[in-house]
Amino acid sequence: MKRAFKARILGKVQGVWFRKYTRDKARELGITGIVKNEPDGSVYVEAEGDEDALNRFKRWLYEGSPMSIVEEVITEEMPVKNYSNFEIIY
Repeated sequence: MKRAFKARILGKVQGVWFRKYTRDKARELGITGIVKNEPDGSVYVEAEGDEDALNRFKRWLYEGSPMSIVEEVITEEMPVKNYSNFEIIY
């Protein structure tokens, strides 16, 4: 069954290729959704997929890109929007 969550990632997550690595990891896991930078310096993610893939993706968000420093990941379940792929929003 398809599930979805939204997440806000806090720390040193902008200017360190976090969005690109997030998109690549989501696509590797078969997850659809979006990732974008927020004005407050955080990164926002919406992700959809099967429960196992979402759990793996959620754990990966705590690691992030090689140069990032993730301090906190705040997640919340959300309704499925049926994204067709995973994209960076600019």
